[in-house]
Amino acid sequence: MTRINLLPWREELREEKQKEFLQYLAFVLIVASGLVFVAMQYVNAAIDDQRARNSYVQNEIAVLNERITEIRDLQQRRQELLARMQVIQDLQGNRPVIVRIFDQLVRTLGTGVFYNQLQVQGNLVTVTGVAESNNRISELMRNLEASEWFQKPSLRGLREAADFGDQASFFDLSFNQTLPNRAAGEE
Repeated sequence: MTRINLLPWREELREEKQKEFLQYLAFVLIVASGLVFVAMQYVNAAIDDQRARNSYVQNEIAVLNERITEIRDLQQRRQELLARMQVIQDLQGNRPVIVRIFDQLVRTLGTGVFYNQLQVQGNLVTVTGVAESNNRISELMRNLEASEWFQKPSLRGLREAADFGDQASFFDLSFNQTLPNRAAGEE
């Protein structure tokens, strides 16, 4: 009987299938590595794009921070200028006040009363002087009280002044200086 050896045929088929499997495996590995390479390139490109966006945002933030500091500096300079303008306006507005105060001092001064010294500290005015009699001092105090520019006259001291007459007295008087309302001040 003849013997047929089927083993080499099977071995050849097995070797052929193994070669085919290795070819498919190599193809899949090549395709997979290609896909991984493409994916890595895509991810790297996305990362580079994001870095570029981040650097752009950082640059814009720096520009905006500079603008904010400029705005703050300008606001501070504006406040300083407004304060200076206010001081100048106050000085301009109060300039004629001292003239009016001296004018009112002369108007309230009656006959027989003389000022020796005038001292101003803030709104408090202190006057020392000589009067022919105590009645003249009372009249001076009433005149000061009636003035729009002065209030609360207070006699701080009184002593005899024999060199100026029998009833003459040295007096020390203080009162507050006020600004009358604008309508009266403009007239």
